[in-house]
Amino acid sequence: MRLHLGTRLWIVLSSPSVAKEFLKDHDIIYATRDMLAVTQTGSYGRQDMVWAPYGNHWRMMRKLCVRELLSNARLDALYGLRQREVRSMVSRLYLKRGVAINVAEDVMLIMFNIVTSMLWGGTLEEGSRARITMEFRQAMNKIVNILATPNVSDFFPALAKLDLQGIDRQVKKLISWFDQLFEYIIQQRRKMVPGEGEVSGTEKESSKDFLQVLLKIIDEANPKIPFNETHLKGLYLDMMGAGTETSSSTVEWAMAELMKHPEKLKKTQQELDQVVGTNNIVEESHLPKLHYLNAVLKEVLRLHPVAPLLVPRHASETCILGGYLVPEGAKVMVNAWAIQRDPEYWEEPLEFRPERFLVPSSEWDYNGKDFRYIPFGSGRRICVGIPMAERMIPYLLGTLLHSFEWELPEGVIEVDLSDCFGLELKKKVALVAIPKPRLSDPRLYD
Repeated sequence: MRLHLGTRLWIVLSSPSVAKEFLKDHDIIYATRDMLAVTQTGSYGRQDMVWAPYGNHWRMMRKLCVRELLSNARLDALYGLRQREVRSMVSRLYLKRGVAINVAEDVMLIMFNIVTSMLWGGTLEEGSRARITMEFRQAMNKIVNILATPNVSDFFPALAKLDLQGIDRQVKKLISWFDQLFEYIIQQRRKMVPGEGEVSGTEKESSKDFLQVLLKIIDEANPKIPFNETHLKGLYLDMMGAGTETSSSTVEWAMAELMKHPEKLKKTQQELDQVVGTNNIVEESHLPKLHYLNAVLKEVLRLHPVAPLLVPRHASETCILGGYLVPEGAKVMVNAWAIQRDPEYWEEPLEFRPERFLVPSSEWDYNGKDFRYIPFGSGRRICVGIPMAERMIPYLLGTLLHSFEWELPEGVIEVDLSDCFGLELKKKVALVAIPKPRLSDPRLYD
């Protein structure tokens, strides 16, 4: 689909074959993400990782992120941290048993605690952490809403300096809040004595949080790693946004679909009881054996991909896509939502059928090799957080379903699956449900 919006040409790709040409065959041509007017302000001048142009800076940022935060060894070492936060969530929900809760908000809290513990350890006191969590969620919701708002400056770049809708001013105000938070955290960390504030619940050799590692790189001033505090702030903004909102949204969608389809919910819980047992708690070591649970999540991400339209890319040169000439400078994006619901490639595409993914794991994964299924993108700019998501999301969902039965509040007849289609695919009506303990031993909720 070709769209002329203002003075710019936008091209939307909605088939797996053309997506393959775009994301694999011509990946290098489209390796730079298109710059929206507000993302210049909202990414510290593209000094982050998500919006950085393809090149040495982007490679450095991604390498640091993968090596120091998201490697298998690092994630293995941080399991104790994740386990502690998940058990804390279970204890909180047990105290709220019989009371309706907002599922996404509770999951958001635990994801924020996990991600920030990984990023800056014990730099913040518990009271400050709770307050900042609430303010962070409000700020991120505002940013997501702003990014989803059509901006005249994107269609007529010559008008960008006028900021006719006041969008850039709003983003500057929000980024100022994040900047003050990051400055405070950096200052607090620099005041700490060595070893203080390290990540608890980790193996000793990996107890240093991401902030300690990055500040050491900055202080060493290695010309081969030109990393500074602005880069640090940009990277933190990326990780906090991507690591919290997306996970909580996916768990909420999964809970909603399962409550809408009680026979699928029963099947998921039966598998959990068989693999985990009813006198035990879910551990990450159980996840490889929970085939149906993993199929549920794959089906949820097929129907409700976090980013329905992959982030637009910039054509660095003219090339052919799907037999059509795409000129240099065009803005190109992939409609993952449409591809993953296309009846040509999916049987009964609008039906929630986890069974379609009960095939050898090598056939369907999140690595973007099969262009019929690309919930995390593909190619050079594929989501860097997949290793974390593969561990955390099924662990959270499995725990919620194994530890509790879930019911709708009185007066609510059925789950509303309507969505808000924007930068993120969110539920239009938040899922509110009542947790009721399903394990007989109360000690499992401590």
